[in-house]
Amino acid sequence: MQIPYELALGWRYTRAGRATRRNGFISFISGVSMLGIALGVAALIIVLSVMNGFQKEVRDRMLSVVSHIEIFAPGGAALGDVQRTLAEVRANPNVVGAAPFVAAQALLARGEDMRGVLVRGIDPQLEAQVTDLAAENVEGLKALLPDEFGVILGLDLAQQLGVRVGDAVTLIAPSGQITPAGIVPRLKQMRVVGTFSSGHYEYDSALALLHHRSAERIFRLEGPTGVRLKLKDLHQAPQVARQLADTLSGHLLIRDWTQQNKTWFAAVQLEKRMMFIILTLIVAVAAFNLVSTLVMTVQDKRADIAILRTLGASPASIMGTFVVQGAMVGVIGTLAGLGLGLVVAFNIDVIVPAIERALQTSFLPRDIYLISRMPSEPQSSDIVPIALISLVLAFVATLYPSWRASRVNPAEALRYE
Repeated sequence: MQIPYELALGWRYTRAGRATRRNGFISFISGVSMLGIALGVAALIIVLSVMNGFQKEVRDRMLSVVSHIEIFAPGGAALGDVQRTLAEVRANPNVVGAAPFVAAQALLARGEDMRGVLVRGIDPQLEAQVTDLAAENVEGLKALLPDEFGVILGLDLAQQLGVRVGDAVTLIAPSGQITPAGIVPRLKQMRVVGTFSSGHYEYDSALALLHHRSAERIFRLEGPTGVRLKLKDLHQAPQVARQLADTLSGHLLIRDWTQQNKTWFAAVQLEKRMMFIILTLIVAVAAFNLVSTLVMTVQDKRADIAILRTLGASPASIMGTFVVQGAMVGVIGTLAGLGLGLVVAFNIDVIVPAIERALQTSFLPRDIYLISRMPSEPQSSDIVPIALISLVLAFVATLYPSWRASRVNPAEALRYE
């Protein structure tokens, strides 16, 4: 099958030879435009992949402590019928685990040091069904006994209080007891039976785990304040929450993991959008360098255009020739950028440590950042729009110079040839 001459001629102009100084300069400008598009596309892919990786790392560490869905009674009161609620949620096919819990806030004191803590009363036998942290520390949870008032502290919280396993701490409940001398806060001395580290400072520095029976006695509750759920697919949490809202008995509140950290996820999405826009402008600048390249090519090829017109080429064919030239630059630059960006994104765990060793530095020090390695997760939902936007910008940049080429008057162009 014969290739249309517009394609053949456009490709020939794209790889213009360097026989003359002008042709060589045009070829250089074309190469710079191609390189700019490639670097812009690669930068977009790498940056968005790293941002996806950080988001996934933080989300996974967060969900090692936080359940996918929480069901609780209004005002922090005890659930009316915990067993009925457990039976109803387990009837949903998307639920793979359920466990009761008690949630409250208190103060934890050790000598003169005092910290505000989030108290979570758990059932050690069921907690492993709903959080990865508990599943990885099943033996440690067995130290929580209902009548011994033991507590497991986050590692950072334990370090702030200066306590170790076996030390005693005092838990101060917010609601006090009424005595003839006035309101006296309820105090309970507890023994530290273990520590945990989720890798998420917000929880490691403020979470204290108790047996739910102990928490009920301390806070004078008649039972657990809620039920925590784990799902087959964490991304289905909002949909499953809406399903449970229609099937559960009683007046209950339902909150999924995306709502618990809504502000953080919204901030990450905003940053990702802004980075996408900023880096897309880099691609746009490189793509519109094609305008100058094609304008110079049109001026240089005026005689060729005139000869083609006298041989019967239509204005549309002339325009198509230069559109092909610009589009080829965009396609080659985009493909090169995709290749470079994906190679770096998939091997960033090797490339970054090599750069750190070469420079004798650390980009993410362990004592400062939550994550000490550079994560990356390329996603097709980012890569496909990047490629399409790059190609569209390159195509749009070719339209005006190509239209000008189609308007060249053969008689005027050949007058001085």
